[in-house]
Amino acid sequence: MIVTRFAPSPTGFLHLGHALAAWVAYDWAKQHGGTMLLRFEDIDVTRVRPEFYPAIEEDLRWLGIEWEGTPWRQLDRTEAYQSALERLCEMNVVYPCFCTRKEIAQMAHAPQMGDGMEAMIYPGICRELPHVERESRMMRGERWCWRLDSAKAGAMCGNISWQDHRCGVQDLDPSSLGDVIIARKDIGVSYHLAVVVDDAAQNVNWVTRGEDLLSSTHIHVMLQRLLQLPHPQYWHHPLVCDEEGKRLAKRHDALSLRQMRASGVSAHEVLRHMTAHL
Repeated sequence: MIVTRFAPSPTGFLHLGHALAAWVAYDWAKQHGGTMLLRFEDIDVTRVRPEFYPAIEEDLRWLGIEWEGTPWRQLDRTEAYQSALERLCEMNVVYPCFCTRKEIAQMAHAPQMGDGMEAMIYPGICRELPHVERESRMMRGERWCWRLDSAKAGAMCGNISWQDHRCGVQDLDPSSLGDVIIARKDIGVSYHLAVVVDDAAQNVNWVTRGEDLLSSTHIHVMLQRLLQLPHPQYWHHPLVCDEEGKRLAKRHDALSLRQMRASGVSAHEVLRHMTAHL
């Protein structure tokens, strides 16, 4: 049976881009007699607001989207993430990084992938730090995060490929996002590790999401192989863009579903508009 999921962050109201992602997951499962799950990616407590949990559920029901069971919250899953992180540490495929975002941004040779600081490819400054220096800096209480050593992890995974429903066969590229953050000192897990652990725990076998996350899937496939987790099917669908061709996102002040509903736009009109992008 097909199991999909929609996993928004409760940091704002849903917009058209979210609606498309939710509808693809829901409709694909429905077409094949499967189920869709709802999961809240709420590990970044600095941005999460309690009022957005029920607001997201309300918007989904307005669109006619239903899900199976009680929605999971990542904040309830910290032990599972910590266990996965410990396994990666034992494999020696992660290392502590002490660089600040400002320091990375000032490095002219650090290429940019997409929008925002989270998309900055890390140039690997702390990768070769001596063990003694790492331990000393951690003991001094410096801020640090765990990064995945993509080259080492890729070598352990070997030559593998994965299939995308829309984009075809993808050869694993460990360098697609560089040495990504796996966990922080203040936030015990990153998106990349949490999503892989949760998809496996919930038996999600079809991951449907926007094409902006296609490069992230290389990291997720590596983590699945390292942690010996099931490998789901993937479908990276087109994004909903504005008139200038920019994808709709919270930081671009995209029109929320709540605002559209208040202005008299019907759920049918929203669905017709967003599915035109598929």
